[in-house]
Amino acid sequence: MELNGKQRRALRALGHHREPVVMIGKDGVTESLINATNQALTDHELIKVRVGESSPIDRHEAAEVLAQATSSAVAQVLGRTILLFRRHPEDPQIALPGLPLPPKKPAPPPAAKRPGKSHAFGSRRRE
Repeated sequence: MELNGKQRRALRALGHHREPVVMIGKDGVTESLINATNQALTDHELIKVRVGESSPIDRHEAAEVLAQATSSAVAQVLGRTILLFRRHPEDPQIALPGLPLPPKKPAPPPAAKRPGKSHAFGSRRRE
């Protein structure tokens, strides 16, 4: 998935206050790290990944490897933090310029009221 400049800018704004949910440590990018990143992208669509100082892999290389392995897009690499985006396949929550949210399914009609009681305290009125 390729992002244009406006989409990257929108994602950077949305990701500014987020905390990293995946950390790349001394083992680098492993299969379990890719699985954790996949799960986090499915749950949140937009995630921050922190590259630890002890990581053997360069931050830009880590961003490309993770993006390719998870079918996501790199929105930003800033310092040792990577911002990844992957749209949820069934229920997307983030609208981007040029990539609006699909229409939502109509809500079911409200349940019919039960007959018999006309107000909260019973059917008889006191006078």
